[in-house]
Amino acid sequence: MHEIFLDELKKLNTRFMELGVLVNDLIDKGTRSFVDHDKKIAQEMIAEDKEVAKEAIKIEKKALSLMALQQPVATDFRVVISILKATTDLERIGENANSIAVETVRVKGNPRIADVETIISQMTHQVRTMLIQVLTAYVQEDEQTARAMVSGHQEVYADYKKARKLIIDGVEKDPNAAVASASYFVIIRLLERISDHIVNIASWVIYKTSGELFELMESGKK
Repeated sequence: MHEIFLDELKKLNTRFMELGVLVNDLIDKGTRSFVDHDKKIAQEMIAEDKEVAKEAIKIEKKALSLMALQQPVATDFRVVISILKATTDLERIGENANSIAVETVRVKGNPRIADVETIISQMTHQVRTMLIQVLTAYVQEDEQTARAMVSGHQEVYADYKKARKLIIDGVEKDPNAAVASASYFVIIRLLERISDHIVNIASWVIYKTSGELFELMESGKK
């Protein structure tokens, strides 16, 4: 019976990782659509925006079924719970990526603050790197890498503050840029939220490996 459970758990882990890869691609697609002012790509993302939610629901149903039917031991129970919780964060990341696409379509005109867009690209690279790292840590049960996500988040937040200052300075110089610049505020905030969710996933990696319920975000408060 336990062998059947482990086989099903392996399949569940695979689906979780596939969802993570999908979400990572959406972050890249969303921010590129914004920086490149590519409303076509953004509209394609919006049209497909239910894909992440559908996959998340499938994972959650399978996880709940495993717990109900297979009666896992304590260690296996932690693995299933960690997947359930981390899947919720992946779904939220997907929603944030989609919101970037929505903002791309919504914004009128082509606001250009080159330095801010450079920072947006940096933040995108950082959160995508963090997501791959935390997914790898999940598979390898690498608690040390999971805990390092706090420092990654702090880098993202530092970029967020830099970008926000540049936007405010730009508006002070040209008040007419306020409406267009509002989109930059939205995008950098969404990327910072994505980083928050990645740190949450790291917390569930720690729970999976050690059984410790540890709020990484609290330990690395800005």
